[in-house]
Amino acid sequence: MCGITGWIDWERDLTQQKQVLAKMVATLVSRGPDDEGYWLSPRAAFGHRRLSVVDPAGGAQPMIRERDGRRYVLAYNGELYNTTELRNELIGKGYKFKSHSDTEVLLCSYMQWGPECLSKLNGIFAFGIWDESEQTLLLARDRLGVKPLFYAPLSHGLVFGSELKALLAHPEILPHITEEGLAEVLLMGPARTPGHGAFKAISELRSGNCLLYRRQGIKKEKYWSLVSKQHTEDLKTTADRVRELVVDSVERQLVSDVPVCTLLSGGLDSSAITAIAAAAFARDGRGPLHTYSVDYYENELYFQANEFQPNMDKPWIERVSDFLGTIHHTVNLSTTELAAALQEATRAKDLPGMADVDSSLYLFCKEVKKGATVALSGECADEVFGGYPWFFNEEMIKRPMFPWVSFLEERIGLWNPTLFRSFHPREYVEKRYLETLAEVPRLEGETATEARQREMFYLNMNWFMQTLLDRKDRMSMACGLEVRVPFADHRLVEYVWNIPWSMKMCDNRSKGILRRALQGLLPTDVLDRKKSPYPKTHHPAYTATVRGWLTEILSDTSAPLYQVINPQMLKTILAGSVDVFDRPFFGQLMRGPQLFAYLIQLNIWLKEYKVVLE
Repeated sequence: MCGITGWIDWERDLTQQKQVLAKMVATLVSRGPDDEGYWLSPRAAFGHRRLSVVDPAGGAQPMIRERDGRRYVLAYNGELYNTTELRNELIGKGYKFKSHSDTEVLLCSYMQWGPECLSKLNGIFAFGIWDESEQTLLLARDRLGVKPLFYAPLSHGLVFGSELKALLAHPEILPHITEEGLAEVLLMGPARTPGHGAFKAISELRSGNCLLYRRQGIKKEKYWSLVSKQHTEDLKTTADRVRELVVDSVERQLVSDVPVCTLLSGGLDSSAITAIAAAAFARDGRGPLHTYSVDYYENELYFQANEFQPNMDKPWIERVSDFLGTIHHTVNLSTTELAAALQEATRAKDLPGMADVDSSLYLFCKEVKKGATVALSGECADEVFGGYPWFFNEEMIKRPMFPWVSFLEERIGLWNPTLFRSFHPREYVEKRYLETLAEVPRLEGETATEARQREMFYLNMNWFMQTLLDRKDRMSMACGLEVRVPFADHRLVEYVWNIPWSMKMCDNRSKGILRRALQGLLPTDVLDRKKSPYPKTHHPAYTATVRGWLTEILSDTSAPLYQVINPQMLKTILAGSVDVFDRPFFGQLMRGPQLFAYLIQLNIWLKEYKVVLE
């Protein structure tokens, strides 16, 4: 995994602009702590920061290759999981390889097939390829959006990068935010409309999309999308196929020349990945698998079960680790460091995020990095198989709104009512919801229930899953840790997309088809465990800390937060109970304390990024 950035300019000689490119590259050091590289030509300049995972000696970037008198240059962030198959196919076409890196295989794939190579790739990636002869740039992002890629037009060119901060380091890209960008942060956040870059003029290349840039302009194309069709296989065949795909995905993602671990919560998804990985380690003689989990000091004293978080992870982690014989490490965090890390989490994301859910992940990854460079994680299973409570709650299913959004009117009331002049805040959120529904690939003949569940899956994969993948990428890569997500394998996603809802919840259980598919890999009680999300702190000291910090911010009327809030409303909330949001206002975890922390992050972001509201 790496950090990439680049600059195309049709007028300036970019060979004289290394100083600017170096500033852009410097923002990505955390993503690639092992090496850096540059390539500059009059019209195109690429920069790269490298995290060495496969072939440390042979995978240096930007990578340059020539064929038939044409020069191609690649800056790439990601990992291909079908490198061997692609390399063998290319060798059959006359290619000779200087390394065993997937970087070289990707570049040669483009040289052979052009943009059509994207349909052949199995992996997580974001990259830019410059064709020097044709003077064209191809930007591409993986099918599920695991790896990020932003771009922005210039007066006579274009810049791109792995993170917003890389673009903001360019002198033509200013930290300005329009009314629409503000709506993304204040109304949609910590989610973000697919393709929206929040800052003025910045866009994010959407998942499954590529972009071709030449003098004539930008041409975007969606090279992958879900296709709805009838599922004709019976229950047993379906479970067998799901198991085959999950096992193959995990085993492919264990490839690495550096230490690999799994993130283990004791839930179904992470336990399944750990079981498959542990078996592969034993088979290949790689020694015992190391596993990691996160917890909080004294959390067991204050934990209270609820519908979103029914039990604590600790006993389940011990159960799975003992059963599989892994070497387990628990990272315990204090409320003090959790609150302090809100600042680093904001810098990692370049936007306000999921509050302490982000800062805890950042601190967790920082500790994991001490023992491993690659980690496998269970993200995406709930979106792909239907594991969240809102897939089963009739009220949430029928409500014509994003199911993870609650208290929208109360949230709107937090903001300065003069901020939104050209649209009503609720209408903005509803518009984004309806835009997404318009994209859903429909299946003729479905019942109303099946059609609505298909909408729910599409909403979750295009919004909630993107938010969690975004969070996982930024917090982990800020620590130089590569996190892989086997449940985001596009082959698995394509297959499960068309499994009927009644079969997905076979045995009348959430993710029933996945539980069936995994029988024999894990103890029955682990397979039957009810979903419990990423753990958060329940310690009252944390609530007191963020309440005090936010109160201190509000005592200074020159604080940037004052530009956007309704101070009286916020002071009323601070003076009362944090249970003003008695259910999460976003997702499953973000309640009163997380609201305070989100507002703290908002103030940090406005101040440190010198955000200008237009």
